[in-house]
Amino acid sequence: MSDFPVHVPIGPEFDLHSFAPRDIPSVVAEYIDAAASAGFGEVRVIHGRGRGIQRGIVQAVLERHPRVVEFHDDPASHLGATLARLASNS
Repeated sequence: MSDFPVHVPIGPEFDLHSFAPRDIPSVVAEYIDAAASAGFGEVRVIHGRGRGIQRGIVQAVLERHPRVVEFHDDPASHLGATLARLASNS
């Protein structure tokens, strides 16, 4: 295992399945910052279904993030993803 940062391409969708649960809050916050800076107006964060623990963590981060205007469950994913609208840079 390396302590070097991992470069993750920024796009309109971000899948959290490859991240350790303890890293989810910081990863989501950094992704939102990068996505907003890249000009995305809406993003989709895939957290999976399960018992809803990761969903709760993701939505708690989104609730507090200053660049998130609003968010809601993605109805097409049956509670497996959350859509977030981001504030524009202007």
